[in-house]
Amino acid sequence: MAPKEQEEGPKDLSCGSRRTGLMMKIKKFKASEVFTWQLAKTLAMGQGLAGLVCGTAITSQYLASDFHVEAPMLQSFMNYALLCASYTTSLLCRAGDTNLLQILRQRWWRYLLLGLVDVEANYAVVKAYQYTTLTSIQLLDSFVIPVLIILSWWILKTRYRPVHYAAVCICLLGVGAMVGADLLAGRDQGSTSNLLLGDGLVLFSASLYAVSNVCQEYTVKNLSREEFLGMVGLFGTVISAIQMVVLERHEVASVQWSWQVGLLFSGYALCMYALYSIMPLVVKVSSAASVNLSMLTADLFSLFCGIFLFQYNFSGLYLVSLAVILIGFITFNMVPTPTRQSEHASSSSSGCNEAYDNPTAMYDEATNQDVAVSITTEDGEQEKGKKSSTKM
Repeated sequence: MAPKEQEEGPKDLSCGSRRTGLMMKIKKFKASEVFTWQLAKTLAMGQGLAGLVCGTAITSQYLASDFHVEAPMLQSFMNYALLCASYTTSLLCRAGDTNLLQILRQRWWRYLLLGLVDVEANYAVVKAYQYTTLTSIQLLDSFVIPVLIILSWWILKTRYRPVHYAAVCICLLGVGAMVGADLLAGRDQGSTSNLLLGDGLVLFSASLYAVSNVCQEYTVKNLSREEFLGMVGLFGTVISAIQMVVLERHEVASVQWSWQVGLLFSGYALCMYALYSIMPLVVKVSSAASVNLSMLTADLFSLFCGIFLFQYNFSGLYLVSLAVILIGFITFNMVPTPTRQSEHASSSSSGCNEAYDNPTAMYDEATNQDVAVSITTEDGEQEKGKKSSTKM
């Protein structure tokens, strides 16, 4: 019995130390250290992006319902043309390695693939509305977040912690509440002609969006925001123009232009241009995963606007969904997401920080080393003297 008691003793001590450590962490917790100005700014910028996505949804809804215009490639072409006219032109005026020609010589094929991925991601999700329901699109479109986390872990070497995975699950619960509110409000709209094809297009679009966002985060944090937008604008304009001529030339020719249609096209293009221009700024101060979590509220903003503009039915679950998504977003951004390189750099610099914080210890260690060297040299000289005396 005695050995068992001796074994149980250290276990009790370890449990007690863990409890005291947890209590100390709770006592040291300060709300001001968690809810910082940086977190508030990231939250505000993310909701601003969600508002821009809401603007694109409203203008597209008006074009489709009131004017029977279905030309998604034309809408995308206008956005890429604006990006090309502003950012690609600025790259052309630069000198050195950041010049447009130098970038094309070094990395043209990478940006060609990136432009193709971005264009097809926008086209696939719009095309999915012709085959599946709005509920399926809202659910499956959130597939971009787990794919983005996997790609960030693999390509960007981002190391997520358990709190980040819990925050993602909270946000996805908010999406589920939003879809449930749609079903209760009778908004299960859309086509059911080919559900399998439509759901596949949504998943394909979400995967392409994840690839595009990871490339965007890498380019913005390692190269520049202007290079990313300029190259996407250049190749996106070319690819969308070719695809528009091949697939939508009859739809574009049948558009009955008026000042209302032109205003809606302009509103859509300006919202998309602002979204593409501001999103790299938010990605640079946070991450692509954080931005996509904040943009989950875009569908809710569209629903709130649709209550007044399109007479949608209201459900209290919409407010619950908004609160849950915001809580998940705040939880995700409370803890930083270091990369493998940053962890290695911090561990290597910790030794330097210790030396800087405790210079007297370093001085004592240096003096001890000098004394040891002097003693060894004196012993060596004495041994040489003895050897020379014996030879004599």
